[in-house]
Amino acid sequence: MKIIRRSTHFLFALSLIFACKNTQKDQTPNSGSEVKAVSTKRTPTAPILVDPPQDIKAPEGMVWIPGGTFEQGAVSHDEMAMGHEKPAIPVTVNGFFMDVHEVTNADFKKFIDETGYITVAEREIDWEEMKKQLPAGTAKPHDSIMQPGSLVFKKTKNPVPNLYDFSQWWEWKIGANWKQPHGPGSDLSGKENNPVVHISYDDAMAYCQWAGRRLPTEAEWERAARGNQRNKTFSWGDDHSTLAKMANTWNGNFPVNNTKADGFELRADVGSYPPNDYGLYDMAGNVWEWTNDWYNTDYYKQTKQGGNVLINPTGAEVPYNERDPYARERVIKGGSFLCSASYCASYRISARMATSLDSAQEHLGFRTVVTPEMLGNTRE
Repeated sequence: MKIIRRSTHFLFALSLIFACKNTQKDQTPNSGSEVKAVSTKRTPTAPILVDPPQDIKAPEGMVWIPGGTFEQGAVSHDEMAMGHEKPAIPVTVNGFFMDVHEVTNADFKKFIDETGYITVAEREIDWEEMKKQLPAGTAKPHDSIMQPGSLVFKKTKNPVPNLYDFSQWWEWKIGANWKQPHGPGSDLSGKENNPVVHISYDDAMAYCQWAGRRLPTEAEWERAARGNQRNKTFSWGDDHSTLAKMANTWNGNFPVNNTKADGFELRADVGSYPPNDYGLYDMAGNVWEWTNDWYNTDYYKQTKQGGNVLINPTGAEVPYNERDPYARERVIKGGSFLCSASYCASYRISARMATSLDSAQEHLGFRTVVTPEMLGNTRE
């Protein structure tokens, strides 16, 4: 789902901006016509790395994703596909190692304990910086509001007629962060193997730097999620009736009642559902995952016009969201425990959404990748 900055309810809009308190938007809107692929559209002149080098073993907790060529984007028979997922484009990627599961609370705590890093959701709010992103003359909110926090999901008491009004089920919670996922009074007890959440892009990048990893590109993410399921909608095939057995999503009337047919109402421990062909868990549902690509509404459409196969693409050069031309956002993939067939259905392989770099939410985490080149002379 897309978390927007503007709402008819000013306080909710302001709270969304609070989640984006370190990166100032450019003051000139982007144009969708500016998008272009970073990678050269050409036929590869060097062999694609399919199998891992023999002298390099998979780092602990990672598996090898073989290189190859595939169609990135929506398959033709996907009736739930959105316009920004198509037309599909031919892509070739080199092989790489990927985390078997999303980064957990326990994993992230090791990083925090060693570095002392403070996440975006925990940082004090700088009004002088924030007001640069607001209309001139906006009054400073009361100090009781100007405190660190993040977005937390809340169920509604009754069905909602407008599923585009996200303020109905999102709440700005002062004190919510990765250590207190539901706000003050909550903690990580019994949740050590839950995926870490309330993680901004900046936070994920800091973890990657510490771990010697990086975030996947959108193309790499789709290659990994698809496995051997060519021309299939989901990472397990096309059978939607098995969703509750295959992924942690919303079952029931969103956002009122979750039947927990899949066993969970909120986040699940990583590895709670069957892995895909490559041994990866939770490539559908549980929490959204950051990629390193800029989000551009027109990326697929304009890339397709160039023809030929994209080699190791890294996405659009220019961020652009047709709903908010001023936004600078990255692509997130995989859907979350909040996705349902009636709402976002983003547990599909091709599904993609956009989130600003410093946004943190209860349903957003990440996993990392590493290439043989990044491992350098390290041998296990």
